[in-house]
Amino acid sequence: MVDRAFESDVKRFNKNIYQTEKGQIREAVLSADLSFLWQSQPENGAEALTCIDVGGGLGQINSQFAKAGYQVTHTDIAAEMVVGAEEEHSKQGISQHYRYLQSSLQKLDDVIGNEQFDVVLCHAVLEWLADPYAALTPLIERVKPGGWLSLMFYNLDAKLMANMIYGNFDYVNAGLQVKKKVRFSPNYPLKPENVIARLGQFPVTLVTHSGVRCFHDYMRKPDYNAEQLLALELQYRNQNPYRQLGRYQHLLLKKDRT
Repeated sequence: MVDRAFESDVKRFNKNIYQTEKGQIREAVLSADLSFLWQSQPENGAEALTCIDVGGGLGQINSQFAKAGYQVTHTDIAAEMVVGAEEEHSKQGISQHYRYLQSSLQKLDDVIGNEQFDVVLCHAVLEWLADPYAALTPLIERVKPGGWLSLMFYNLDAKLMANMIYGNFDYVNAGLQVKKKVRFSPNYPLKPENVIARLGQFPVTLVTHSGVRCFHDYMRKPDYNAEQLLALELQYRNQNPYRQLGRYQHLLLKKDRT
């Protein structure tokens, strides 16, 4: 069991995930959950708010923090991802708000010491780690008292449900295990209740819990209205039972001040 990195997948990631409808829904749900943080501004004379994106990929979401005036630390284990993000942010004219670091989550101490941030983002990372729960401690340690952790991960329950609907019964009966991994299929999907239970051991409060793609991934026919679907994804993202079946789960947590 080893962590998964994407050293040479920038173009494929961009095409297969970020530029697709499922990527657009992901970005829309995260934006709906996080946009209030973009309105936060320090008092006159105070230093700019800070944000770190752990496993930031091409930096779509963290760019919204940069545009809001945050100083953003963009990290990724893959050098090509970091370069791609830097190029994209340069095109947007927001590079002055960034520093870029190639680092895994586990080795952040080596590059930024014990630095803490007002906002910590970690999206679609845990499910690629051989020991995802071990990542919770270093992530929460990065959050300033009173700060925020935005955690998104791949939902094991949704993966099971989708494969039942698709009729992949042999795959389901094999425990969702195959000899040959699909290129962009996460290695270690997680059960939401297990993640939430683990987070209960830390000094954080769950403020927002959303499902990402509660309906999209169960639809087989392409003849639907994409705008109507997006509106419904946003409307029902916080409501069970729909939230439970989101392909990804987004948890926004606030760290205690003491």
